[in-house]
Amino acid sequence: MSAFFLAFVASFVLSAGARDQLLVAHVRTKLGPSTGLLATALACAALTGALAGWAGGRLAEMLSVNASQMFVALALLLSAAELAWPIRGRMPEEPTRSLGAAALTLILRQATDAARFVVFALGAALALPHMAAAGGAIGGIAAMATGYALGPGLAKLPLRGLRLGLAFMLAVMAVTIGLSVRGLIS
Repeated sequence: MSAFFLAFVASFVLSAGARDQLLVAHVRTKLGPSTGLLATALACAALTGALAGWAGGRLAEMLSVNASQMFVALALLLSAAELAWPIRGRMPEEPTRSLGAAALTLILRQATDAARFVVFALGAALALPHMAAAGGAIGGIAAMATGYALGPGLAKLPLRGLRLGLAFMLAVMAVTIGLSVRGLIS
């Protein structure tokens, strides 16, 4: 169960202020409440979270223990970089009402976000990747529901500081794991 809870918390917390969550909040604000938008966002989050955990488990089957641990360190470092990278780009002024376009955009944004990198790493590092996949899916669903519910209030939160703090913590974890695998610290 620890794989489930770690992936759930990581997916939810690391999605705070992410591009996908901000997009859902923005579209909801511009177009008003939409059950279709909410369902699409939840489905995309479930899909990408589950795929990340599953793919991590498949990768772990091909790697040695040290290689998978080094991969976890690399995934955490990439997650830290993604969190620290400033979110630039403007939100669409007149967002489309196409749920297919929204789904494609969300899936592409989620495929490279910090939350999915960490779920991928947890799937590779822990004994039960299917539990990491389930936790990542449910954590992503909770993050999308939060973004949808907060709508315009999401942008008022101190998300940049939170994301920088999380990036620092992930970077420290990545360096610690990497040095440990190399035998430089114990």
